[in-house]
Amino acid sequence: MNTPNTLNKTTTLETGNEMNSFLRDLDHPFYVVRREGRPLFIPAESVDNRDGEEILAYLSALPAESLGDPAFKKTYGLRYAYYAGAMASGIASTDLVIALGKAGLLGSFGAAGLGGSRIEAAIQAVQTALPAGPYAFNLINSPSEEALERNAVTLYLKYGVHVIEASAYLDLTAPLVHYRIAGLSRGSSGEIQIVNRVIAKLSRREVAEKFMQPAPEVLLDKLLQEGSITSQQAELAKQVPIADDITVEADSAGHTDNRPLVCLLPSILALRDAIQAKYNYAIPIRVGAAGGISTPASALAAFMMGAAYIATGSINQACVESGASEHTKQILAQAGMTDVTMAPSADMFEMGVKVQVLKMGTLYPMRAQKLYELYNRYESIEQIPADERTKLEKQVFQRNMDSIWQDTVKFFNERDPAQIERAADNPKRKMALIFRWYLGLSSRWSAAGEKGREMDYQVWCGPAMGSFNDWTRGTYLAEPQNRHAVDVALHLLTGAAYHYRLQALKLQGVPLPVEPAPYLPDAPRAN
Repeated sequence: MNTPNTLNKTTTLETGNEMNSFLRDLDHPFYVVRREGRPLFIPAESVDNRDGEEILAYLSALPAESLGDPAFKKTYGLRYAYYAGAMASGIASTDLVIALGKAGLLGSFGAAGLGGSRIEAAIQAVQTALPAGPYAFNLINSPSEEALERNAVTLYLKYGVHVIEASAYLDLTAPLVHYRIAGLSRGSSGEIQIVNRVIAKLSRREVAEKFMQPAPEVLLDKLLQEGSITSQQAELAKQVPIADDITVEADSAGHTDNRPLVCLLPSILALRDAIQAKYNYAIPIRVGAAGGISTPASALAAFMMGAAYIATGSINQACVESGASEHTKQILAQAGMTDVTMAPSADMFEMGVKVQVLKMGTLYPMRAQKLYELYNRYESIEQIPADERTKLEKQVFQRNMDSIWQDTVKFFNERDPAQIERAADNPKRKMALIFRWYLGLSSRWSAAGEKGREMDYQVWCGPAMGSFNDWTRGTYLAEPQNRHAVDVALHLLTGAAYHYRLQALKLQGVPLPVEPAPYLPDAPRAN
């Protein structure tokens, strides 16, 4: 869609369509003057020819590219201050990352939960399509499967993946710090050069503080002793934070604390300022916003609160390029803001950590919660009453638990044998691994569109999905087959700029005889 060029036009503020035309022409500035008692839009280039007319307001050019922090865009080689966050199990797919990268937007591949060969293939595919970037890969905290995190870092360092999105961290880990510090060196002028960039996605102030400070001495010493980093890198590590950017994750899909962005973002921004005053980093940490961002108004709100950039999640899962199945995309397109709930997570099941998922069209939330209740109540599979166990095997697992355990042993012997070793003399641990068989496969069934398992699909989703559906209802983006990630991103950013201009008119006291229409996606912005 091309915005109209109003450069050689003037119009009165009498009809909504005429105002919309000027407000959508984001590439050109204009004045509002008073003529014969009525407001009049005039292109800025011709205002000098309007002697004697009272200027009521001025609106500068505001293309979507101008939103956000220029340093964020420069650091990652972006055209827009926007990225699509990782969704595990490859839901944030290579197709999604590549499409966004080619348009000057950042995408983070959903590496969480995938084996090494799958991640390696994704790296090769993305680097072939985007040899100069931009792209990122997810690194998720895996306290239950430490080898996953360690192996992912090994691959990222091997292949020169220079941007990661670190998510679900409660504390810093050796693999994460290794990735960051292994990319430090001194330039020819003595400046610290940072090769490996970290975008930390989090929702807790105490976790943000860890990422905003230099690496802890105890982890640096450990990495030095292992020979993973050099003594020079250990010294340089004391002068840089762990993360370049902090993505404040409010009420989002997946791992979330369900906190409101209007409370969380200002708190993290204030923390950033305090830490910057303490350490005086050469390049201050940037803070972006995620969670609940799915309309132009919510995107604008994040920028106006001080976000350097915005990140989206749930809405990308419903896009053509995502790794979700067609069935999942269809139910996502029907979801409302209240059609979500919290349910036990697969990766941190034993810790009681929950993730936000879709509750419409699936029984996963209820069934996962039942498994967690049984895990807390009993010390082993054998202690579960026979009728309860039979019900699980028939209604939920659709298999007997002995065969599930055999598959679990085979799976972890190939992926992380230590998991089976720890369960050998620990019946409760064995029970957790059997339950996690269901929890882990549920998201894969959703991605693959496993027939007969629709009621067990685990679909990560936040209330933003419902808000997006409300905004696009009645437009071409209401249909899942029309939702392309780049197009959605450009509409959000263009709409944010449009609504900024509208609010700027009101703040300058311009009397609007009619209320201009909200920004709606009337035609594709991306070819």
